[in-house]
Amino acid sequence: MKKLLLIALAGLFAFAGCKQAQPEKTIANLKWAYEKELTASVRYAAYALKAQEEGYEAIAKLFNAVSKSDGIHAENHLKALEAHGVTMEEVTPQYETLTTAENLEISIKGETIAIEEKFPQYLAEAVEEKVDEAKLSFLWVIETEKVHHVFFTKALESLKAAADATLPAVVLPEGYAVCPTCGHIYDIAAQEEICAFCDTEKASFLIF
Repeated sequence: MKKLLLIALAGLFAFAGCKQAQPEKTIANLKWAYEKELTASVRYAAYALKAQEEGYEAIAKLFNAVSKSDGIHAENHLKALEAHGVTMEEVTPQYETLTTAENLEISIKGETIAIEEKFPQYLAEAVEEKVDEAKLSFLWVIETEKVHHVFFTKALESLKAAADATLPAVVLPEGYAVCPTCGHIYDIAAQEEICAFCDTEKASFLIF
């Protein structure tokens, strides 16, 4: 009987040893991404208020739309963490609000780092660790941040053109549509019937 018990215990330990280890790099990356996306969402909402204060209604709409977009990204990162039984600690966003022009410059720099450095690395590590939820979440961020960068750049160009009569005028979109699933953002005049990245129908898009 004792021998059988030892054999059973040995088998149990062997089974436990075969359990797949937690994807440590990806979990750390998801935590970082959640904190940064949540902070960005709150920061962009504050930037929108500043833009309204300075009389830039079109830019305020952009900041509000991007705030929602990044909030969706944060939620997706959190879901990926929860899928691995990880609880995210509370985050207190830290940021400052400057002029709208300065806020746009800061935003462009942040998006550049996200799409060229941070998230491509995180995506590669999620692929390496075979974490499907994280792969999708990081991919959606990369593709959406590229569009954020374009819209922010255009908004900054519009401010420069307004201040310099020698520059051609820049017309900004009248509004924006945000996919509630992946956070992708569209010029309201150029929405797709189905989101190009997650197949969510246009009827569900959030309008700003």
